[in-house]
Amino acid sequence: MLSTTDAQERASALIARARRAGADACDAVYVSDASESVTVRLGQLEDVERSENEHIGLRVFIGQRSATIGSSDLSDAALDELADRAVSMARAAPEDPYAGLAPQDRLLTGALPDLDLVDPAALSPRDLRALALEMEEALRAYPGVTNSEGASASAGEAVVALATSHGFAGAYAGTTRSLSAGALAGEGSTMQRDHAWRSARHSADLPSPAEIGRQAGERAVERLNPARVKSGPLPIIFDPRVAGSLIGPLLGAMSGSSVARRSSFLLDRLGQRLFDSAITIHDDPHWRRGLRTRPFDGEGLPTGPRDLIADGVLTGWLVDSATGRQLGLPPTGHAARGVSGAPGVGASNLFMSAGAVSPAALMTDITEGIYITDMIGHGVNPVTGDYSRGATGRRIVHGELGEPVAGFTIAGNLIDMYAALTPADDLEDWRVINVPTLRVDGMVVAGD
Repeated sequence: MLSTTDAQERASALIARARRAGADACDAVYVSDASESVTVRLGQLEDVERSENEHIGLRVFIGQRSATIGSSDLSDAALDELADRAVSMARAAPEDPYAGLAPQDRLLTGALPDLDLVDPAALSPRDLRALALEMEEALRAYPGVTNSEGASASAGEAVVALATSHGFAGAYAGTTRSLSAGALAGEGSTMQRDHAWRSARHSADLPSPAEIGRQAGERAVERLNPARVKSGPLPIIFDPRVAGSLIGPLLGAMSGSSVARRSSFLLDRLGQRLFDSAITIHDDPHWRRGLRTRPFDGEGLPTGPRDLIADGVLTGWLVDSATGRQLGLPPTGHAARGVSGAPGVGASNLFMSAGAVSPAALMTDITEGIYITDMIGHGVNPVTGDYSRGATGRRIVHGELGEPVAGFTIAGNLIDMYAALTPADDLEDWRVINVPTLRVDGMVVAGD
């Protein structure tokens, strides 16, 4: 893996090669990552994995024609060939009236912000094994747990560099530290499983391994002997670990490419109120130590905090440069890309504003409802906003959590769900999408 300085120089060198080969304009992105993971099961070492990846991608423009190509071979000879092939491919490509690099006057200039993405304390395989053993010991000790699916601890690092032919060059590095554990409860056909996990940039931001193991055991035991539910409309409470899945479709619908293709359920809703006026959804790419923190986007534009939803109102679309030209909008600094293909868009660290009541108070007036702890499937129609997913959780009876329930589907339309959404006050800040416990009234449950 290259250092950030060497990675930036390698991307810039590839730009020079492409210009010599005949490209009118170009950009190059370098991405490398290395990770190590140790898994234990039943107190014994089960697996040790080490992976390393290093790739570089080149996008070239010949007038309004473009081509993108990538390689894992970073030798001088390979990069020479890569540049020649990319230019040849671009010359044979069809014209795209929206193709081109980001506007030069919008490129990030000056020093990159210090976002504290690198944990200087390395973790050895011995350290990872000790963390995994502590997790599994706590998991197996939890009353009602009958078996373990194992516990894993991992550490990784990554470097990203981007260079363009019109003046941008930058690179940054980041580390990740992760803990995960899976537990089994019950026996035979009544067996249930669940898990717990946590990831952070720095080890100091992780909970103790024992806490992760305890959570996995508790969640598995809570799922034992699930009952069935009757079909009909019911109020639904979403646990924070699944509530973020309601916001993912919102981001897809805010993508400029979806809007340009007219395949977004948010068409014609720009500037309209989607949520209660007390709700704000904030995108913060400069959140220190955030899992999706980044100093620049995939086109070399500066990133910065922005309210995607302000006082319940949809504030705008997320656009890269090409989509922005198509829509007549400036790029928003949300371009995301890998080493192959043109940039798309992506948000960073998202935060929904917390509500004013506790999760317990949120369900006090519910005579009969469901508290969702897990969901399966991806039943969201991005064009209409229709939503339908399998779920498991616990029954809510007279404002209290009751028996576990499973084998049912919840359905609604996202526009209606957003309008009916009420957040609790338990917002956490360690996920990629950070939302509190959420209540949505009027959803349809399909059970027995």
